[in-house]
Amino acid sequence: MIKVLIIEDERPAADYLEFQLKQIDPELDIVGKLATVRESIAWLSQQKADLILMDIHLADGNCFRIFEDAEVKTPVIFTTAYDQYAIKAFKVNSIDYLLKPIMESDLRKSLEKFHDFRRFPSEGLSDLTEVIRNLGRQQEYQQRFMVYAGEKIRAIKTEDIAYFYITEKEVFLCNFGGRHAGIDYSLDKVESIVNPDIFFRINRKTIINIEAIENMYQLSGSRIKIILKPASPDEVIVSFHRVSAFKKWLNK
Repeated sequence: MIKVLIIEDERPAADYLEFQLKQIDPELDIVGKLATVRESIAWLSQQKADLILMDIHLADGNCFRIFEDAEVKTPVIFTTAYDQYAIKAFKVNSIDYLLKPIMESDLRKSLEKFHDFRRFPSEGLSDLTEVIRNLGRQQEYQQRFMVYAGEKIRAIKTEDIAYFYITEKEVFLCNFGGRHAGIDYSLDKVESIVNPDIFFRINRKTIINIEAIENMYQLSGSRIKIILKPASPDEVIVSFHRVSAFKKWLNK
């Protein structure tokens, strides 16, 4: 029996996708329906599926983080509204995609492609992680952030931002001049619109620019303490589950 994992943050969409799969092949075993990046990383670190159907934009960020923090060698069918240019990356590398709203006929073809993968495992899925990384680079990233100072409005170039952080449930940025300002974005949203080659989310409260790292220190439990410039108002530590991905990011 083929085990299928659905990663989709809209429950009605996940339920309908399960219904469509069962209509096509009643023998498919739906082993889970997950809504977030965090849930997906935790699940994939403990369990395995034969096939994953995955939405790109999840409740707590985009799916690219899953491939940074979890080893995924399972064939993936992406469900997405991405532009045609990005989708070409999937097609060339033999990783299938479905544009929403999903038609049953398209889903059926995707499952046929999955069965081809199972028959010829050496073809198509040569480096899933690299494909995902390249896809992430193809999107356009935020170039400026608007901030408010009383009645004044300023635009700060993204390249001039040292880090983003949460304090008292509000999101702030700090530029390289040491100026702090609040922004109207969640940290999850910021993570999805800044260039991942330059910015990295080291924990649930902080996203840093690689140019803002002044020093790093190894702590117990494999954690890493970072000294930022300008100095951060709080201690900055890479969370345990992000350490491996952080080291890979530094070594790019």
